[in-house]
Amino acid sequence: MMLTTEMSSRFNNLEKMSISALLKGINSEDITVPQAVEKAIPQIEKLVTAAVEKMKQGGRLFYIGAGTSGRLGILDASECPPTFGVPHELVVGIIAGGDKAIRKAVEFAEDDAAQAVKDLDKYHITDKDVVIGIAASGTTPYVIGGVTEMRNRGLVTGCVTCNFNSPLAAAAEYPVEVEVGAEFLTGSTRMKAGTAQKLVLNMISTTIMIQLGRVKGNKMVDMQLSNHKLIDRGVRMVMGELQVDEATAKQLIEEKGSVRAAIDSWKKTHP
Repeated sequence: MMLTTEMSSRFNNLEKMSISALLKGINSEDITVPQAVEKAIPQIEKLVTAAVEKMKQGGRLFYIGAGTSGRLGILDASECPPTFGVPHELVVGIIAGGDKAIRKAVEFAEDDAAQAVKDLDKYHITDKDVVIGIAASGTTPYVIGGVTEMRNRGLVTGCVTCNFNSPLAAAAEYPVEVEVGAEFLTGSTRMKAGTAQKLVLNMISTTIMIQLGRVKGNKMVDMQLSNHKLIDRGVRMVMGELQVDEATAKQLIEEKGSVRAAIDSWKKTHP
């Protein structure tokens, strides 16, 4: 099987190119990524629809991956609580090799087809949960093993991969295949493939959270107010929604602790 993610770059003699030519070459490749993602929207829609249904029943979302793919899953999962005010255990990112692999590569961790199941089982997986495997190549044993077993157990399973007709896509019930083609630096899937995966994960988690009622209008009304910038943003949201002055909005935020609670409490007392 010839993987497009391993195809030779259409650029060569990179070490002889100027800085300007290198940057322009990388950018010219990156421009193609959103177009590739757009073609996969029907697949993404099917996966998100199935995930929303399970999560409305109390299910959780798990990402599993190795290397860059695993780190991207952890990044997306870790940003859900502060952005949408959900519990940390609602969206979970798992990487081959454990948390130490977030910063440093763990040799051969991705080659263990049984380990992902062990890692998932630590969370007491049920058939309400959703598991999405992330692997640019679509051939990572760790990810395929986890997705295969979870599908056998009746869970909703999906994947995000950058090769068509990969073993991972065959293993998942709802595959998302974004073929971005050869990388600028041959085989360096942290580049276009990683960008494509990041875009797709943004789409998946944001759409799920909107469907779960975690957004009002176009605002993050459940975001955690964990620093001055976010508190100021929350105050502006309350001012805009309720048409009140800054002092009133600040007081509401301080008393109620969230944008949603501030807005709801004001509307109850000022119908």
